[in-house]
Amino acid sequence: MRTLSSTLLAAQKQSSRTPYLKVEAKNRMNGPVRLKWERLYTGAEDDYFHGVTMPGDGSLVRARITPPADANKLYYQRVADPAPGSDFSAWTYAGQYNALAVAAASLGAQVSIFWVKSDRGIRRLKSTDYGATWGAPELIDYTPTTAVGGIGAAYRPGGDLALFYAVGATLYVKKHAGGAWQASSTWDKTTGELSGLDCFYDGDWNTMVTGLDAGGDFKVWSLVYGDGADVPAGSWSALKELASAPAGGDYDFRQPFLDKPDVFRGFFVEKFAGNEPYDRPFWSATAPEARFIDNPWREPVPFDLSSKYGLALAHAGDYCWLTSPRGVWRAGLAEQSLDLSQDVTGLKQELDETTGRLTVELNNDQARYAAPGQGNLETLEIGSQLDFSPGYITTAGGETSAGPSFTIESLQHIRAGGTAKLVLHAYDGWAALRRWQARHQFRWNKGSEEMTVRALLGFVLARCGLKLEVRSESAAAAGLYPDFTISPGDRGHEVVSRLLSFVPDVVFIEGAKAFLVNPQAADASSYSYGGDHQVVEGRYGRSGWELSRVQVEGYDAGAGQAVFKEGFAWSEIDGMAGDRLARLEDRNLGTLEELQQRGDAYLRQAEIESRNGAILAAVNCGQQVYDVIDITDSAAGLAAAKRRVLGITLSYRPERAEYLMSMKLGSA
Repeated sequence: MRTLSSTLLAAQKQSSRTPYLKVEAKNRMNGPVRLKWERLYTGAEDDYFHGVTMPGDGSLVRARITPPADANKLYYQRVADPAPGSDFSAWTYAGQYNALAVAAASLGAQVSIFWVKSDRGIRRLKSTDYGATWGAPELIDYTPTTAVGGIGAAYRPGGDLALFYAVGATLYVKKHAGGAWQASSTWDKTTGELSGLDCFYDGDWNTMVTGLDAGGDFKVWSLVYGDGADVPAGSWSALKELASAPAGGDYDFRQPFLDKPDVFRGFFVEKFAGNEPYDRPFWSATAPEARFIDNPWREPVPFDLSSKYGLALAHAGDYCWLTSPRGVWRAGLAEQSLDLSQDVTGLKQELDETTGRLTVELNNDQARYAAPGQGNLETLEIGSQLDFSPGYITTAGGETSAGPSFTIESLQHIRAGGTAKLVLHAYDGWAALRRWQARHQFRWNKGSEEMTVRALLGFVLARCGLKLEVRSESAAAAGLYPDFTISPGDRGHEVVSRLLSFVPDVVFIEGAKAFLVNPQAADASSYSYGGDHQVVEGRYGRSGWELSRVQVEGYDAGAGQAVFKEGFAWSEIDGMAGDRLARLEDRNLGTLEELQQRGDAYLRQAEIESRNGAILAAVNCGQQVYDVIDITDSAAGLAAAKRRVLGITLSYRPERAEYLMSMKLGSA
């Protein structure tokens, strides 16, 4: 249950209550701002290797290389105050040619442009005045060969920086610390040839890498080079897959770019060599508040552009920027919010174990909402975030509890009975899970322990923009590493259901977060009904368990033999339910403890479902799905009887003074 202020808690228990609701439309997409790109420049430059950075004064510094036909010349550009109408066509020739790859990075007033020449030399141009003037080229090292797959650089606070460069199947890092360049070191991975990389410093050097794995499959990976935050300094994390294409197919990936204007955002190029070949940038973003090392990337989305060399990212102030040699785009980062609360004439919120929806009716008698998505209603459109916060008028004024967020799926104008209204239909993250389908195969834990059930849930939820947080978890969720495959076409909600079948845990979604809960019979009640908070209506039922005995078979790989365990609900077997048997087999289970945990999970679910019912009461502004509550109802023989909330329907109809909440109940 969400925490409520003492005044709001008191108000919702009063016999006489005044509703207070807040409904807002925002330019967000499951948390992060939804970027609307505006193209500011369309030029005639050749599409080739390039980079961008924005130093501390907000200027835009770009670098590019011309194609081999023009001797691979290096150019740079600085636009002091980038905005619509700025001149993005003026470039300065650096006097350098035969360049193979280029990258740009900045910190405060210091700007660096790195490139690799055909003589294998790694060179740098450095500016200490935001790119207004540049020093002489500096030779800092040599690559082993000219097979350079990519280059990227990022400063850390304080002025040190790291330069990454890929040569063949090896990723190198060269750090500048204490005013001097250190010797290059290599990663500890085994892959095929690498085709691109970029990095961003955020406690560690977080990188995005493209290339071939050891088996020849094409990959986009996230990777962390440690500086002591999530990975020890000088160490490498595991490579974690963001996108994949099989060897021998028509797809490959290259030219990644990475930045963190709010959350981590990345671009990479997908190349298709089939019947209608293309080179198309795709973008992705991490779930809000998620750590880069957890690989929390949403499903990559195509960008409307043809480019072999991709789109570089940078940000400053309230804007994020995209650049290529022949294009510049800008998108606002600031939140835009439209308060709809005063015009709400009806509202219904429906939440259960696998669904969440919100329907809002707005008074449109004065045609205020005649043109949603336009002008001052720009944020009120399909795809925008809709936040609903229930509340009451309290002794401290109007108070709310920050409730769930939804995504607007449809808008409907209605005129009837002499009134006009706009109806908003919005859904939560469960709808996103239902719509998501795997683009390619994923497989984990085939030959080694890579990801637990909890980590796998986090990966799938992130593909829909959701961050997984743990409220409580079972030992199985934290310790089981199932051999698990997601096949092309698998739907997100189906994958989540399969993963949850391994454990007793459940998941509920609010806004951009999914919460993992291990429901225990001993869980304490979070709220009481039937005393100060009266019950308007109640139904309380009990039935026999759907199963009372479970037989679980697994496989002990070390011993090379099957293992078997039974679980019993003796009170049910000895009672009216009798012997209701369920059998299951899972070769992921290799120990008696794991078999016991799986059997207990099935019996626990049967116990929860054995009690059913519902209560209708005044709105509890903090109530959440899977909360444990207690109910007192003398007519039903209930005295602080614990139940678990399995669904919540909140209805607000001011024309009939209705502000009520119905809760579906199960056993605690």
